[in-house]
Formats: sequence, C-alpha cells, structure tokens
Amino acid sequence: MSKILVLGAAGKIARHAIHQFLGQEGVILTLYLRKSGRLQKLAGDSVEVIEGDVTDTRHLQEAARGQEVVYANLAGDNIEEQAKSVVEALEAAGVGRLIWISTLGIYDEVPGAFGKWNHEMLDDGYLEPYSAAAKVIESSTLDYTIVRPAWLTDSDEVDYELTQKGEPFKGTEVSRQSVADLVVKLAQDPTRDVRASVGINKPDTDGDKPSWY
Repeated sequence: MSKILVLGAAGKIARHAIHQFLGQEGVILTLYLRKSGRLQKLAGDSVEVIEGDVTDTRHLQEAARGQEVVYANLAGDNIEEQAKSVVEALEAAGVGRLIWISTLGIYDEVPGAFGKWNHEMLDDGYLEPYSAAAKVIESSTLDYTIVRPAWLTDSDEVDYELTQKGEPFKGTEVSRQSVADLVVKLAQDPTRDVRASVGINKPDTDGDKPSWY
C-alpha cells in the first residue's frame, strides 16, 4: 500500500497524475487543495479530500503525517513561501519523499535564443520565485525530486526524455500527461532521482534542433 499526498490537487498535471494513481491497486490518496469542492466527487475509501492552504504549516503537517510520498503541484508569486512551509511541515511530520514541480529555466539551463528569452524573464522577476523555491527544497533534508517541464501542452500523449541539473535543456514542449507519468513513476520508486532536479521535454524526433537554438 502506498500513501500519497497531493498538494495543489486541482491543477491540470495533478489531475492526470490522480487519474493514473487511481488506476493502481493499493494506492491511498490524500488530495489537498484550497477549494475542496472541486474534487469532492473523488472522495471515497481510497481518496480523502482536504481543504487547506499549503502556507498553513501546522495544518499541512497534520495532513502529511503518515504519508509515504508528497507530490507538490504548486504555483504563484509566493511559491518560495509555499516551499518553506512544505519543507517545514514534511520534516516535522517525518515524511522524506517529495516530488516538486517547478519550471524550466531556473538554473539558466536553456540554450540558444529561447534561453536568452528565458534569461530575460528571470531578469524581469518571473522565474526568480521558482528559482528561490528550488533552493529551499535543495537545502532541505528531504529525498526530493524537482521536475522542470518544458512548455506544457494538453496533447494526448506520453512521450518524454529527461535531463539532469547541469545539463542543457533539450526540447521546447512536453505534454501534461507526460509530466504526470513521470510523477507516478517517481512515486512508485523511492530510489529514483533522489535529491535530483530533472528537466522533462518531448524528444526531437526529426533530428533537427528546435528553432530557438
């Protein structure tokens, strides 16, 4: 039996991951979100739905107690504050495994013209909170995996490749279903990409570099 806590459970990637988790035997889900009514229809023997804000550290700690894996699908201008609360709550609750969704470009790892544009976004402050949040996660004692998706699409496909921190980012886009597939695989294997930060993109199948290189 696997007990998994999903933070930001109403997000699009999270919904794909929840669907995949529900198809597995022995998975117990706790869905944590600000408006519980959005997912209340999923509540049942293997799914608990909790309303809450991740910056409410004490409440989050209670929700995390007894969980084996926490998957955080969070966003917003206060993402660094959210990261600090998640780390504090999980460390206090004794939960070691965290899967954290971030974004490409937080390490200035995107090459070419698109990388230049990404860097300009960083200068404008768009990526700065996500970079700061990643530093919070990486400074923790948790067995984290940070996932950095390319541009997200709603394509009905699972097709992706990974890059590690320190390697140049490869592709331009990736489907939300692909990111969810990776999340589920990470939750299934507690030894995979531990204390790592992975980029995820759809492979270039025609052998040509994307136009932004």
